[in-house]
Amino acid sequence: MPPADRDYYAHPTAVLDEGCHIGRGSRIWHFSHVSAGADIGDDCNLGQNVFVAEGVTLGRNCKVQNNVSLYGGVVCEDDVFLGPSVVFTNVRNPRSAVPRKGAGHYQTTYLERGVTVGANATIVCGVRLGRYAFVGAGSVVTHDVPAYALVFGTPARPQGWMSAAGHRLTFDENHRATCPETGETYELSGASVKLLA
Repeated sequence: MPPADRDYYAHPTAVLDEGCHIGRGSRIWHFSHVSAGADIGDDCNLGQNVFVAEGVTLGRNCKVQNNVSLYGGVVCEDDVFLGPSVVFTNVRNPRSAVPRKGAGHYQTTYLERGVTVGANATIVCGVRLGRYAFVGAGSVVTHDVPAYALVFGTPARPQGWMSAAGHRLTFDENHRATCPETGETYELSGASVKLLA
């Protein structure tokens, strides 16, 4: 049980193992479980029935919606959004009769700053999602996703590009696009997009 003077909120039904770290201003809701060795950053929100395993790292201001399990090897930078019932794996070839727990077996899945993963998507372990990548609901991600890319489908395939504010980008003949919300300009070069200063 966390101390009474804690600087985060945990619902009385949440289970917080001794040895977990929960940042200032974070909120942990009904029936969630944070394991020893998990590192939750400041101002995060963990919805109902979320499980966070040992070795998971969440940066600042991550939003994890209901019914998400984060297994060892998942790393999220700041401002990551995980929709309801997103699924992560951490072993590519699981067998009940073959122990594959521990060092050398769990693969790292890395979500860079600002990534959005839609509801019911599955992220197969060992992939990296680039800054502000956007994964559509129900997708199955089996390969790395470039920064600002929009992917969806089973398996997930490139479908376009998204701004940091979450708007689909339409590029002109000069390979430039403007976010309608922020006015930021993006440039498409080959198979990558960058934000222009």
